[in-house]
Amino acid sequence: MGLRAAPSCAAAAASAAAAGAEQRHRPQLCPPPLALLLLLSLGLLHAGDCQQPAQCRIQKCTTDFVSLTSHLNSAIDGFDSEFCKALRAYAGCTQRTSKACRGNLVYHSAVLGISDLMSQRNCSKDGPTSSTNPEVTHDPCNYHSHAGAREHRGGDLNPPSYLFCGLFGDPHLRTFKDHFQTCKVEGAWPLIDNNYLSVQVTNVPVVPGSSATATNKITIIFKAHRECTDQKVYQAVTDDLPSAFVDGSTSGGDGDTKSLLIVERESGRYVEMHARYIGTTVFVRQLGRYLTLAIRMPEDLAMSYEESQDLQLCVNGCPLSERIDDGQGQVSAILGHSVPRTSLAQAWPGYTLEAANAQCHEKMPVKDIYFQSCVFDLLTTGDANFTAAAHSALEDVEALHPRKERWHIFPSSSHGTPCGGGHLSVSLGLTCLIFTVFL
Repeated sequence: MGLRAAPSCAAAAASAAAAGAEQRHRPQLCPPPLALLLLLSLGLLHAGDCQQPAQCRIQKCTTDFVSLTSHLNSAIDGFDSEFCKALRAYAGCTQRTSKACRGNLVYHSAVLGISDLMSQRNCSKDGPTSSTNPEVTHDPCNYHSHAGAREHRGGDLNPPSYLFCGLFGDPHLRTFKDHFQTCKVEGAWPLIDNNYLSVQVTNVPVVPGSSATATNKITIIFKAHRECTDQKVYQAVTDDLPSAFVDGSTSGGDGDTKSLLIVERESGRYVEMHARYIGTTVFVRQLGRYLTLAIRMPEDLAMSYEESQDLQLCVNGCPLSERIDDGQGQVSAILGHSVPRTSLAQAWPGYTLEAANAQCHEKMPVKDIYFQSCVFDLLTTGDANFTAAAHSALEDVEALHPRKERWHIFPSSSHGTPCGGGHLSVSLGLTCLIFTVFL
């Protein structure tokens, strides 16, 4: 039976591997060889012709290994140690079920894959292993670990869900609910203020006489959390994007595997913060004279706040009085109001509409709301750095947003505007919005 099942299993594995090729490149949670192994094993396990004897527990071994490694990030200190622990646990599980799985193709594929990965990662065969026993105490400073423990115990039927929020440009805000808004919000405003994290941004006018602003200061407070970390404060301002917290440290927590870590990706231009204990990742960039921010956070933690903390732009968006658009990510004038060209001449410092469209299209071929934001920013500021800001904001979405089908946001057709906008409606909308901004 095993020989007859092999072709179907191989086809299933190839199909799974093809699907895995579409994975985004950042952040790389598992190295490519591991991803290939998981795809192979899971593809074989779920192929219709690959029925397993009831006593062969290779599927559970593989499932446990996935749960132990799916959250690991190769950029974080301690990755190799945790990965080797999980591999040793996987190897031990396969050994315990070896007799029942004799002659099983999935089992032998897993054993070979484990051996290869242990060699590649220089893992010793002897040493500590990760525990997959739900009754064993999990790492309290690893959100994914204790979230997984709740799931195994039946306290949570679904794995934790994540939310994304981003701010860039003039500024443009993408909320946790995937609402896209263009706002004024001059001065200091809270993006996030919950029981675990506070993020505040300060925005200043970009062009004299315009209501458009951009971010020149970001303050992030990781609140003290039991034994995982003391309170840590990070602050970035224009031309000072540090790779450390204000106390000079670059991490929080004890032990080899830090529960909070700053990783500098580009000196003075791009840093990442990884907070394992709350399952949260933050990207901060400087592009031109202004800052951008992107964050991914578990929904249950993002929504843990008191009534007095309800002014959070990531949660509820900008107040109506601070919005420049119609609250749906579209410029209010996209409805079709005309504007005298004499007024617009002063609103286009250095770019024509055609030139702005062309420059933004080079970086963003999909004409979604990020493309429109790029065009709007170029027309209102004349600063080419805003093209890079919009492009980087979209890259951050692709890296952090948990749902690929929501990466791109297109203009709503709820007011009679064609979905996608079209060149004429986008041009008219941006033109009229710019006039509004400069009033």
